Amino acid sequence: MTDMHLDGNALGALFIDLFGQEMTDQNGCCDACGAVNPFGRAVVYRDAPGDVMRCPDCGAVLIVAVRTETRLRVSIQSLRWIEVLE
Repeated sequence: MTDMHLDGNALGALFIDLFGQEMTDQNGCCDACGAVNPFGRAVVYRDAPGDVMRCPDCGAVLIVAVRTETRLRVSIQSLRWIEVLE
């Protein structure tokens, strides 16, 4: 993993694909440390072959997304919950 990272807004299109709406301003709770943050505040590493989203407080892996030519595979690893406001 490189030291170059982005914020969670880099995964905005992925969230729209998964949830059908803008999610970067919605909250998620890290299962590792209990911190609650909007997805846009997360730390994202864009390393081939996929994207890794980490908790901005403890660094735990929250989401891993890998896109191939024919599919999208998403692993939600350390999210206790996701809050979607309508």
